[in-house]
Amino acid sequence: MRRWKPLAIVVLVATAALTALTADATARQARPAATVEATAPREAGEPIMAIVSIKSQKVTFYDADGWILRAPVSSGIKERETPAGVFAVIEKDKDHHSTMYDDAWMPNMQRITWNGVALHGGPLPGYAASHGCVRMPYDFAEKLFNKTWIGMRVIISPSDAEPVDFTHPALFVPNADALAAAPAKAETLAREAEDAARAADEAKKAAATTSREATSLPASLRKLEQLKKRADAELAYLDKALAAAKTDQAKARAEELKQKAATKAADAATQLDTAKADAQPKLDAAANAKEAAKAAATKKADAAKAATAAKLLLEPVSVYISRATQKLYVRRNTHKPAPDGGGEVFDSSIEVPVTIRDPDKPIGTHIFTAVARTDKGLRWTAVTIDNGDDAKDALDRITIPQDVLDRIAPTAVPRSSIIVSDEPLSSETNYRTEFVAVLSNQPQGGFITRQPTPAVDDDRVASGDAPDGGAGGFFSIFQRNPDYQTGNVQRRGGQYYRPVQQGGSWW
Repeated sequence: MRRWKPLAIVVLVATAALTALTADATARQARPAATVEATAPREAGEPIMAIVSIKSQKVTFYDADGWILRAPVSSGIKERETPAGVFAVIEKDKDHHSTMYDDAWMPNMQRITWNGVALHGGPLPGYAASHGCVRMPYDFAEKLFNKTWIGMRVIISPSDAEPVDFTHPALFVPNADALAAAPAKAETLAREAEDAARAADEAKKAAATTSREATSLPASLRKLEQLKKRADAELAYLDKALAAAKTDQAKARAEELKQKAATKAADAATQLDTAKADAQPKLDAAANAKEAAKAAATKKADAAKAATAAKLLLEPVSVYISRATQKLYVRRNTHKPAPDGGGEVFDSSIEVPVTIRDPDKPIGTHIFTAVARTDKGLRWTAVTIDNGDDAKDALDRITIPQDVLDRIAPTAVPRSSIIVSDEPLSSETNYRTEFVAVLSNQPQGGFITRQPTPAVDDDRVASGDAPDGGAGGFFSIFQRNPDYQTGNVQRRGGQYYRPVQQGGSWW
């Protein structure tokens, strides 16, 4: 036994080594190949969306016909995780330096939230290593920078996801006649808005002129009224003096003075009446000019509103349907610079209740995108990034209000989208973002640790009193909304979209 013991040990060691080598080989074989930069072997169109896979640490950009660019990424580390959800490019900066991390260089930055989550060039160690952003290869980020656009959809998925062709009766079907008429209508209403603006300016100037002319009238009338009042008082005094006179001489003197006072009072009355008669047309003209200016300003606002609505009908429309809030939201990019610097203003005039069958049952998160025109309307794709119903069943459960469909569907164009989700909108959804929704069942460290976007009063934005000028439209700012829940829906993170104020809709 003693002679065999060393041999047994050798055999055991050899077996263990062989097992380890086999296990290592099996692990290497099972491990997915690292993503490398790749370009589709065809002519690429304009990118419509980007999908980041947290699981595979890769990003893929898609045009209307499929993937066009792919590259490895490095997302957020533990407790600084990149949030999974639905986003869009809201700002681009070729040479960005972080204001959060010691002026760190983030070249070719494409922001997707205002609290600091972005796609940008950076070092890629082969695993998650950022503080919440999505790092891309430096050369890839540079090549991509000029291809993307403000409002381009960015989907961050916990696992691998890709768009698949999709059809459903609930998807928008544009009307050919409405599409053909939309540009001419927008042009006509834009001219009418310009004419109304000029007429309003002229009416305002006319009102100012007549107001200045009428301003001096009250002072002159008050002076004449005072003269008449004094003359009347003098006449009354002399009338009493005449009654009190005891001698003929005193009576004659009082009568003489009374006659003079009566003449003076009559002259004052005549001057006052004449002045009033002369002033009245000017006062009437000033009042009429003021009313005309007010009416012209109203017409200007209405014309501008109609022109903006017509112009927005030419833009892709984004719709978000939330099971958490039982609401439907609509957004379009106005392409107007944000009043407080950075990004563009998005119109958010529609926010209405929506009917979802079985509202307590999870529906998942699905992004439906119109990628191209077809003979029958639009070709759509679907991307699913959260468990729940499949895409078809999700849409089957939703009834979109007919009046909303009538406003949106006739002029729907490629890049329009419908997002269906269990999630409420994040508070990062504001007047200068597309929709931002974060999956609450996934780690959000890199999102929660950031400061939320500072709020700006929506009335100031709409009126033009916000910093650096107004937005000139009907927009809404959002803040925490603790009362978003319906049923037993649970959410983490504590930051939610505040409902849009009613009124002022360009619809």
